[in-house]
Amino acid sequence: MIQTSVSTTAWALMAALAAIWGASFLAIKLGLEELPFLTLVAHRVFWACLILWAYVLIRRLPLPRDPRTWGAFLVMGLLNNVIPFGLMAWGQQFIETGLTSIFNAGTAIFGVLVAAMVFADERLTPRKALGVLVAFFGVAVAIGLDSFRQFDLRSLAQLAVIGGTISYAFAAAWARRTMAGLTPQVSAAGMLTGASLIIVPVALVADGVPQVPEMPATWAAIAYFSVIGTALAYLLYYRIIALVGSGNAMIVTLLIPPVAIFLGAIVLDERLEPFAFAGFGLLALGLVILDGRLFGRLRHA
Repeated sequence: MIQTSVSTTAWALMAALAAIWGASFLAIKLGLEELPFLTLVAHRVFWACLILWAYVLIRRLPLPRDPRTWGAFLVMGLLNNVIPFGLMAWGQQFIETGLTSIFNAGTAIFGVLVAAMVFADERLTPRKALGVLVAFFGVAVAIGLDSFRQFDLRSLAQLAVIGGTISYAFAAAWARRTMAGLTPQVSAAGMLTGASLIIVPVALVADGVPQVPEMPATWAAIAYFSVIGTALAYLLYYRIIALVGSGNAMIVTLLIPPVAIFLGAIVLDERLEPFAFAGFGLLALGLVILDGRLFGRLRHA
């Protein structure tokens, strides 16, 4: 049964999660001032992994025993953490935090397309196709015409962030196929374990043994995006899904960019071009069309 109503408590939790994830883009940008992007991702998933396992053990949640599930965690960690976190962190070195968050909001577009390719019950209806087209146009507008005229490092960074959203979409399909029946908190801890097993060795080889950060801002950034922006955020996200369902939880993706844009402007003095805001507006419209419930209510009004 699809939930159509959202309680005041759920709205408050979604606003809190949007603020947490919106601020994560700023924390990552600050961390990149001193940390290589692979080391940053390793910090993010490793410490969050330890925190979530502590939560699982304290709650005495049932643990999976079969090797197949642990193999699924490894793939999930690659698709939902290593690839998107890595691509977005690399891209964020060259584009604004707010723009990164706008592209991140497009995750639902690719989620619909991947689901339509993988699952028979997720076919692409005319309404969904229209929503995808409008949202894609919004992404193109947010990228800007200059990026299409001449391809440079900024253009590549934008494509890297979009690549991260595509990886999120495949991760969602993988989770549906392989992780049904698992406790969400255990799934998150297992996924971050798989991600840590991949990214920590890669970061050590590519970046060497991590140096002790010199700037207090870097320590604060690591603490924020690992403890609050990842571990706590996952727990809060699953709480929201339990309250309102995954469809309503998609609202969070539209609440994140305003937070990230505001913080980027205040802390980093970032200024986005008008076409970025226009693109976000079209992207938001596309997501509303994909969801479909608003138009259903208008028809019955």
